[in-house]
Amino acid sequence: MRKRSDGGCGCSSLPQPRESSPAEPHRAQSPIDSPDCPTDAALLRNNLEPLDGVTGLDLSVPRQRSDVSDRPNPPFSADAALPATGAPAQRIDETTAAVRTTLTIAGMDCPTEEALIRSKLAGMAGVAALDFNLVQRRLSVMHRPGALDAVLGALQAIGLEAKIESDGTESAAAPIKSAPKTHWWPMALAGVTATLAEGVYWLNGGDHWAVLVLALVSILSGGLSTYKKGWIALRHRNLNINALMSIAVTGAMLIGHWPEAAMVMFLFALAEVIEAKSLDRARNAIRGLMELAPDTATVRQPDGSWVAVPAKTVPLAAVVRVRPGERIALDGVVIRGRSTVNQAPITGESLPVDKAEGDSVFAGTINEAGSFEYRVTAEANHSTLARIIHAVESAQGSRAPTQRFVDQFARIYTPAVFAVALLVAIAPPLAFGGAWMDWIYKALVLLVIACPCALVISTPVTIVSGLAAAARKGILVKGGVYLEEGCKLATLALDKTGTITYGKPAQTDFVALSDDANRIHILSGSLAARSDHPVSLAIARAATDLGWVLREVADFAAIPGRGVRGSIDDHPYHLGNHRLIEELGLCSPDIERRLDTLERQGKTAVLLANQTGVLAIFAVADTVRETSRQAIADLHSLGVRTLMLTGDNLHTAEAIAGAVGIDEARGNLLPEDKLATIESLLANGKGGKVGMVGDGINDAPALARADIGFAMGAAGTDTAIETADVALMDDDLRKIPAFLRLSRATAAVLTQNIALALGIKAVFLMLTFTGQATMWMAVFADMGASLLVVGNGLRLLRR
Repeated sequence: MRKRSDGGCGCSSLPQPRESSPAEPHRAQSPIDSPDCPTDAALLRNNLEPLDGVTGLDLSVPRQRSDVSDRPNPPFSADAALPATGAPAQRIDETTAAVRTTLTIAGMDCPTEEALIRSKLAGMAGVAALDFNLVQRRLSVMHRPGALDAVLGALQAIGLEAKIESDGTESAAAPIKSAPKTHWWPMALAGVTATLAEGVYWLNGGDHWAVLVLALVSILSGGLSTYKKGWIALRHRNLNINALMSIAVTGAMLIGHWPEAAMVMFLFALAEVIEAKSLDRARNAIRGLMELAPDTATVRQPDGSWVAVPAKTVPLAAVVRVRPGERIALDGVVIRGRSTVNQAPITGESLPVDKAEGDSVFAGTINEAGSFEYRVTAEANHSTLARIIHAVESAQGSRAPTQRFVDQFARIYTPAVFAVALLVAIAPPLAFGGAWMDWIYKALVLLVIACPCALVISTPVTIVSGLAAAARKGILVKGGVYLEEGCKLATLALDKTGTITYGKPAQTDFVALSDDANRIHILSGSLAARSDHPVSLAIARAATDLGWVLREVADFAAIPGRGVRGSIDDHPYHLGNHRLIEELGLCSPDIERRLDTLERQGKTAVLLANQTGVLAIFAVADTVRETSRQAIADLHSLGVRTLMLTGDNLHTAEAIAGAVGIDEARGNLLPEDKLATIESLLANGKGGKVGMVGDGINDAPALARADIGFAMGAAGTDTAIETADVALMDDDLRKIPAFLRLSRATAAVLTQNIALALGIKAVFLMLTFTGQATMWMAVFADMGASLLVVGNGLRLLRR
């Protein structure tokens, strides 16, 4: 993203990293318990950055890792500093640095497999971190070189076949794997025989040899995979749902409940299949994004002919032709022709956009009318669409706050209920003379509802559905934490230029304070043309529109938040804002009066000066986006306080803020002032989150410091997609209220799912102790709850 400044004509730069020592740096790696929480990252950064000897700090939230570069002399104790933050450090040499391998595991469908894999791999030598993506059945492993074979062997030992998808060089849009094919005939056989077993049992008024045979056939045909998985889990001391079901069904057979054991196993296997199919809907939401871009593109050959070739093979700078009605295969810039393009798949815009020579087009968008040719600017693996998909995939791997709570709860809940079940089976008969079979049966019912599958699966499905729904609207959310916590946003600070306004101002006034107005136009245009700030570009356009030929500028330099300077014909000149002229000591009462008049009209004043005085005053005015007023009104209706931060003068800031209805405006702000404002809002906040919206490099520090940073107009821009918390793919500010509404809906669904899962468990715990619950009812309750929360989470896809 090309970053821009609000104040003056120049642009600021971010602070440069400190110089590293000539000595070879070391790196300290630290696994972090809850790495996807920005609070943890801020704690580490605050503790480590100020320390003497630190030459670099790389905090990777999704990789559960922090890398610290430090000088060996003088000694630096990263090993002592990191534990102070609650994250014990382990120093590793650069020669043995961890590498990332992405594995596809077809059998990894739900948190049951995740927990089993985590327990098997987490303690292995050479494994640094694990990132799970259940929706895509992917596991990313950070490991030492040479440890991959041991990882694959460990996965095979727990019955999971893994395929190496990449070693860190995969395409951004690798295909999502389809679910393993379901074999329905064993399931049908299990259902029929279980039903017959129940029927024979009731017709004969009790046990019969046919009941035993039919039940065994049902259990073997429908439950062998469950038994296999359960045995593997028990061997690895993991009490997952497969282990618990295996124990419960076996116990039911041992106490003579053959028909019920068969029906329980059949219902469980059937519910597992239904749940897997339901989860495929979430996978299809992401797969649908991938299918937006066509597989082929019509490319011009060296002899001038046009040939359809695979899009993934098209190189940079190739010329592609698009006919009416076709989808655009690759990102590019139009070089010939005109058309209208439906960009809704990328930006969420409701209306087609006119495209002519010099305009950008994006892969996955639809050419509606006219034919044009464009030059490819990004390969298929690095198109805007591919980066969006990659960002959504990465966001799925980060755990939202609710998911962290659920995971911690699940680690305690299952062993606790298992222990209770053992007590229920043993204590009443031994202590009170209860009937063994009755209490063992109650214990088996408890085992069936002991696994918190519904609770654990509800969060990732809901978050993925929300992320996919946002992406369809042209809102790219970089993690579940931002989607979930967006509902807590209380204050939103907004940049002015390019955010509230179009960022393409025009020169409205010109006041020459010397006799040679023509030369002033040439000087100002020459200086302004060297800057990429919108105000400078407006002055440069005005000079060229008058037909003046611009001069070469020597010793050009941008003055952050103030303007620019340079030499023309060996004479130094400054072009900048009111602040710059004051610092140069060239201001006067007459100039102050003129500036005040222009600023009260909501215009931005720019002054040209030499070493002796001010030569001219220019006024530039920007136009407010039509969508800004509605967006601000929507934010206010959602209870969000708005604040505008700009480098423009206070009069201009207040005029623009008043025009769109913003609560407060602050002007004359440098980048560090915007950052200080955000820090002040965070410090004085009353529990609500603080957001920042911007589109320029001067906004970057404030965007990074805010709880949620929103980047405007991110389509086609690497930096915004990679660094923003929330990237708005076009320049429509109304997407922020839409994001907040989606965030609130997501939070509501998460709360509903947790209440459903825990509520059903609580009801059946009580029914079990009162003797009213049966095993098959418990299976309906457990797996039914899972299906309920999955279906409830998928509702977000329809928003």
